[in-house]
Amino acid sequence: MEAIVPRWEWRTFAADFGEADRRFRALPPGKVLESDELYLLSPKVDANVKIRDRLMDIKTLEQVNNDGLEQWRPVMKSGFPLPAAEVAKVCAALDVAPLSAGEAYSLEQLQAELAHPSRGVRAVGIHKKRQRYTVGECSAEITEVIAEGRAIRTVAIEHEDPARVWAAVQKMDLGKFGNVSYPRGLKRLLGFPA
Repeated sequence: MEAIVPRWEWRTFAADFGEADRRFRALPPGKVLESDELYLLSPKVDANVKIRDRLMDIKTLEQVNNDGLEQWRPVMKSGFPLPAAEVAKVCAALDVAPLSAGEAYSLEQLQAELAHPSRGVRAVGIHKKRQRYTVGECSAEITEVIAEGRAIRTVAIEHEDPARVWAAVQKMDLGKFGNVSYPRGLKRLLGFPA
């Protein structure tokens, strides 16, 4: 089995990235990927918990360095129905009380339970259109996001080495923007408490 390596990420959200947009257009484009995803947003934490391709996908924030880069570690990618032990991990990541014991949860059951008003979790369906690039040795993307009818763009750069990520951020003239994770960016877009 391949070892999981946490990646350093820099991301921001805006309608226009100015000079960075021009610099990205000068690069050879990679693949364009489109997906429909469901993010689970917690009022208590900025956990990266989403469902894509009917897989529960969780990344945890390991640390933030002096440049503000965030190191994220993938901790779950599981299919449905989700066993009770995995459901407990989802609840822990969202910092909500555990669900009642059960054999396994379908995606629909889990969404209904977690999005119940008593838990405060918001299930947000989003559509992403991602244009991939390579900047130096880093993976990069510019993504058009539509969440609950609201549109925004996000740009991200990531790699295992934070120095390479920071160099790519500077090369693309993105340093003037703040580093904002997906959960925080979606919360801001939707006016959800951060």
